[in-house]
Amino acid sequence: MNQFVNCISVISETLTEKLKYTSAHRNVRLDVAAWVLDRPNSIPYLVEHCFNINDDLSYKATWILEFVCLENLELIYPFLDVFFENLPKVYKHQAVRPLAKICEMLAKRYYKKEDPKLTKLLKSDHKEIMTTCCFDWLISNQRVACEVYAMSTLYYIGTEIEWIHSELKTIIESNIMESTAGYKSRGKHVLGLIEKFRYIS
Repeated sequence: MNQFVNCISVISETLTEKLKYTSAHRNVRLDVAAWVLDRPNSIPYLVEHCFNINDDLSYKATWILEFVCLENLELIYPFLDVFFENLPKVYKHQAVRPLAKICEMLAKRYYKKEDPKLTKLLKSDHKEIMTTCCFDWLISNQRVACEVYAMSTLYYIGTEIEWIHSELKTIIESNIMESTAGYKSRGKHVLGLIEKFRYIS
């Protein structure tokens, strides 16, 4: 038992050290994500770091969690309650962007790919929190990447919850003319998807 506890302690401490030296360089983040992927029992500690929102390691942890989810999204499934309970509390731009990307991944996997595992685990209150956060990101001062991910996430949820598409369309149309090229490109794409969905529904 003591050996197991010591092993877990070493994993937690090693992860913390790796996060301290994580930088924005893609290769560095990929290396740390690979370390986590090789040690799935480190995921709870990574998630915990993500939501220690006043700690400087928190946004670095979200960078790593994004890369982990890109490789194997199912690793976040056991932590969906924790993820969505804490998502509205995150305020640093560096952390919001990767978490918004994870929301997009979850929405796409749930609605487009209809993953049966996620269908059982993604609850109505998770969707409600995700919807609220995505709308908040669209109407607050967020980076364009976050806004782009929020648009896509809301489009997918809106295929189930009818009122979301009309609200999303209004926001995109009111902002698109004065926004960046990235916002305009995704905005036009999402508006097209909404019209297509409306036509076939």
